[in-house]
Amino acid sequence: MAKIRVTKFYDFEMAHALWNYDGLCKNIHGHSYKLYVSVLGEPSQDDNDKKNGMVIDFGDLKKIVKTEIVDRFDHSLVIHKNAPHEKLLELNEMYERHHVFDFQPTCENLVIHFVKIITPLLPAGVKLKNIKLYETASSFAEWDADDN
Repeated sequence: MAKIRVTKFYDFEMAHALWNYDGLCKNIHGHSYKLYVSVLGEPSQDDNDKKNGMVIDFGDLKKIVKTEIVDRFDHSLVIHKNAPHEKLLELNEMYERHHVFDFQPTCENLVIHFVKIITPLLPAGVKLKNIKLYETASSFAEWDADDN
């Protein structure tokens, strides 16, 4: 049997600021993120399986990533817990969608965070293979199972 990689694409808008950074990205700014999630597995060959011929139903992968990542982070602000954010977040009418992390919300660290979210939610026999997160049209961070 052949291993097959299945990939789904998502996009969302999110703002962040990099605490203690020495460049312009220390200021709150947003990106139009492009997220590619690839999983690896063998297509079912069971004629009685409703998912016969599939590694994973694209709809099932969509539900996992949309619910746990896109719906949570779209149009939100993500910041490091050490950033002086208390007064900012008191402006609840403008910042009700925010996440305060124990890590710097760089593209690289967001990818690691997304790996930790998605991995345990995949069905048996389906392995997370690759995540690629574009922060801009020309800049992305990538995690690959073969590297880890």
